[in-house]
Amino acid sequence: MTTISDAPSTPPQGNEWETAFYGAVTAQFARAADALELDDEARARLVQPRRTLTVNFPVRLDDGSVENFTGYRVQHTLTMGPTKGGLRYAPDVTMGECAALAMLMTWKCALLGLPYGGAKGGVRCDPARLSAAEVERVTRRYAAELIPVIGPNIDIPAPDVGTGAREMAWFYDTYSQAVGHAVPEIVTGKPAVLGGTEARQPATGLGVTYIIEDLLARFGWPLTEQRFVIQGFGNVGAVVAGELHRLGARVVGVADAGGGLASEDGLDIPALQRHVAAHSTVAGFAEADAIPGAAVLELPCDVLVPAAVEAQITAGNADRIDCRLIVEAANGPTTPEADHRLAERGIRVVPDVLANGGGVTVSYFEWVQSHQKYTWDVAEIQERLRHQLHVALNRILQAAERHDVDWRTAALTVAVDRVAQAARLRAVYP
Repeated sequence: MTTISDAPSTPPQGNEWETAFYGAVTAQFARAADALELDDEARARLVQPRRTLTVNFPVRLDDGSVENFTGYRVQHTLTMGPTKGGLRYAPDVTMGECAALAMLMTWKCALLGLPYGGAKGGVRCDPARLSAAEVERVTRRYAAELIPVIGPNIDIPAPDVGTGAREMAWFYDTYSQAVGHAVPEIVTGKPAVLGGTEARQPATGLGVTYIIEDLLARFGWPLTEQRFVIQGFGNVGAVVAGELHRLGARVVGVADAGGGLASEDGLDIPALQRHVAAHSTVAGFAEADAIPGAAVLELPCDVLVPAAVEAQITAGNADRIDCRLIVEAANGPTTPEADHRLAERGIRVVPDVLANGGGVTVSYFEWVQSHQKYTWDVAEIQERLRHQLHVALNRILQAAERHDVDWRTAALTVAVDRVAQAARLRAVYP
């Protein structure tokens, strides 16, 4: 007979989401907390997520078989208002990844002055091997499973890796069917005809470009004289490349999952975009030199834009990075060890919590529009976005000087201080 003493011991608190990525994000938080001399109570309240939900659900596939899928939703803090964050479909989605990204989203929203806490979720699946009908069934069932913890004033999902406007439309419809009336404000990133905005899809890439323009103007570096390298040529990287090309900049290297390209004279980005539209990868583009995808990070340039996935610049390649400035369009592309090495070499890093904040900022505008049942035009939204990012950049540069820290730590001090103040004012209930 099993006794209490024979039962397995309870794992240490936090082990449910303990991953290297989550550890890196909490290490960043600790540096900011130290710079702020944050008290133990505030640290305890902010270092772990408030809510985590794991769901396992069956989906009938096109061949009649049933497959079980695992999904997650993590809400980092409930202090700032409803939570906000994307839904990703990928084979390697874990609770730890979602917890790390939810924490980053909290800091991003606080830095940008948005009234949200951070959230993140997703389903562990490979959307490339699923038909459109199967993706719809996964989305609708996952949405139904999340109904107890989401709502237009509770938690508002958005697109992320492997999802887009199509999935948001299905999610919106599933939630609306459950409550009995249309609720367009339940998600952002939905099609414009359903209450979304045409400004949302390019918003993250546009935000990256606005930050680059702003910083280079402050440095006195003419944009047209700089060499740019972009790792990732999807929804974000392709927009950054297209905008930089339109502004007269020289993009000398790009890469995606299929491989990399290099051209010292600069790539013909419109031609490359047409190639990618036809072939779904940059590989095979004849007007540039083919190189391994990972090698693009080490191409000589002035500004490097990692726009793929996390942990791309590491202790293993940081010493070979050959640029003056890194602008993190992806979430968590630089590890803490690499951060340290880059700082020693004088390479400045614009952190992800600012650089890729365009997506959540325009999502906020869309959410406000959906609540108000009023639409702003694209030009107005983009101008509001540029202003929001400019103000946030000012906050970072001032905090960096005030605390004598790097830009990433400065960004987090601004964000963490704002959330800690809100938590202190709301106190502990009951």
